Amino acid sequence: MQSIRTAKFGIGKVVRHRTFGFRGVIFDVDPVYDNTEEWWQSIPEDVRPHKDQPFYHLLAENDEEEYVAYVSEQNLVEDSSGEPITHPQLDDVFFEDEDGALVARDIYLQ
Repeated sequence: MQSIRTAKFGIGKVVRHRTFGFRGVIFDVDPVYDNTEEWWQSIPEDVRPHKDQPFYHLLAENDEEEYVAYVSEQNLVEDSSGEPITHPQLDDVFFEDEDGALVARDIYLQ
C-alpha cells in the first residue's frame, strides 16, 4: 500500500517557487499528483517531480501576470518577504483575519 505524506504547507500559506521565483497563495492541496498525464509529460524529464508527494493549487503571480499554478511540494519554499499577494481572485477565495493571516472563505471549504 502506498504511503501518503502530510502536506508541508496549508491553505492560505504564501509560498515561492524554488526555481522560477514566482509567488502564490495555496488554495487547495492534492495529497499526490492529480492532473493529466499530458500535463505531466509536458514537464522536461530532468526536472519532472515525483507524483507521490503533495501538489498545491496556487493563486500565483510574477512580475508580468497572475495565473493559477499547480506545483509539487519539492518545488515550493515558504515566502518570508512580507510582500502582499495581489492576485485578482484573492478576495474571492480568502479574507484576512485580525492577525493578517489569509483564511479561506466558507464557500471554498465545502
